[in-house]
Amino acid sequence: MFRLRRASRCTAVIFLAAALPAILPAQQHITSPKEFFGHDIGADYMLPNYTKLHEYFIKVSKESDRVKLDTIGLTSEGRPQIMAIVTSPANMKHLARYKEISRKLALADGVDSVEAHKLAKEGKMVFWIDGGLHATEVLGAQQLIEIFWQLSSFTDDETKRILDDCIILVVHANPDGMEQVSDWYMKEPDKLKRTFSTIPRLYNKYAGHDDNRDSFMNALQETTNMSRQMFIEWHPQIMYNHHQTGPTGTIMAAPPYRDPANYNFHPAIITGLDLVGAALNHRFVLENKPGLTFRAGSNYSTWWNGGLRTTAYFHNMIGILTETIGSPTPMRVSLVPDRQLRSAGLPLPVAPQEWHFRQSIDYSVTSNRALLDLASKYREQFLMDRWRMGTDAILAGMHDNWTISPKRVAAMTAQIEKDRTATASPENAGGRRGGTRATTGSSVANDRYMALLKKPEDRDARAYIIPSTQPDFPTAQSLCRRSRSPVCKCSARRRRSRQTARRIPPTHG
Repeated sequence: MFRLRRASRCTAVIFLAAALPAILPAQQHITSPKEFFGHDIGADYMLPNYTKLHEYFIKVSKESDRVKLDTIGLTSEGRPQIMAIVTSPANMKHLARYKEISRKLALADGVDSVEAHKLAKEGKMVFWIDGGLHATEVLGAQQLIEIFWQLSSFTDDETKRILDDCIILVVHANPDGMEQVSDWYMKEPDKLKRTFSTIPRLYNKYAGHDDNRDSFMNALQETTNMSRQMFIEWHPQIMYNHHQTGPTGTIMAAPPYRDPANYNFHPAIITGLDLVGAALNHRFVLENKPGLTFRAGSNYSTWWNGGLRTTAYFHNMIGILTETIGSPTPMRVSLVPDRQLRSAGLPLPVAPQEWHFRQSIDYSVTSNRALLDLASKYREQFLMDRWRMGTDAILAGMHDNWTISPKRVAAMTAQIEKDRTATASPENAGGRRGGTRATTGSSVANDRYMALLKKPEDRDARAYIIPSTQPDFPTAQSLCRRSRSPVCKCSARRRRSRQTARRIPPTHG
């Protein structure tokens, strides 16, 4: 009996030892920012530089089976520009397949609705989060460290669901700038004198704060690196571009954005921004994080067409911009009397108070999680939406279309008023002398007025022709290469569209 019990104990020990290798990887410790940097991210008067961020990302990527670290190119000063791919271990095994699904749905060419639904059901949401684009807006890069760690290590139900449904691309937008600004801030021994506002060098080697103005032309290496990932490699359905600083008297400006809405891209971008904005704003209220404003509460719109998030609109991506206050040097939330009144664009006002950088980190994490939660829950819908917008763009190239601008509406309105004035003259009073009263209620009149909005010469172009007979032909070639423009190729569909092509005049230096 004694031998039997002893054997059972030995057997149990053997079974446990055999099971340990399978258990340990899931329980492996992931180094926290506090352990690595010596302080929490967002600690007062502390600002890690890019070198330390890069080292931390490398360390966590070796510890977590949720992370794959990629170098997407070199910066203007030769630093590696990193992108962390974060998702569940199961998804990590099939990244190439999910990337291909995202590409096919985004381009939409040759994909019918049946195949699109199958791909959307199989695919994963690709979600882009960047930070550090404007290096003196230090919150963007620092919040990347915090959200990267949380997604790499947290085991709560929401995090695991997000990782199952989403592939998150965590991208640093300006490594050189972060290195310079952080080093400048931390060089001052007296923490009360630390500042990054007086840095004497451009914090992007060629563009400084204007690096965001490069997204329409990709002249900078950093922009080119990111554009390659967004528009050629991964085709994310949503991209999130963190900025500073929030409107005075608030903490954060967020979508949806103020009117007028941009009429140059698919309307589902506008409604998509409404959707993500509602999820974001609702979560802030429920977490009792006051000071989030949107629409008329801030200056931000969908109209600045050259930036990182607005360029994405023309690729049918939902591009999100937030502007948030915060500095490693503690600050105060200003009193703006009107912003103490609840409104549709500011449902939860914030009281004037001292504000610490860690609070801004927490706000950034909440906004990231609010949007990732939505992306997870509506994964299949977002994938289908991307396909639908792409399909609509292809169909638009097969028919005449007009983009209605305020200028054209003003011309129509002026004509209506002119006709009303003419028909109201004494000669035409009561319809005498054969006069015809012009009203916008008449179908004939309406057709005539609508024709003013759709003159043949105002049709949207289906293609652009760049003449080869020009003195600066290398620049024309560069334009084609940088834009990956379809004008550099030829297809049957494009040949059919030549009757509505617009000619771009030759360049002359």
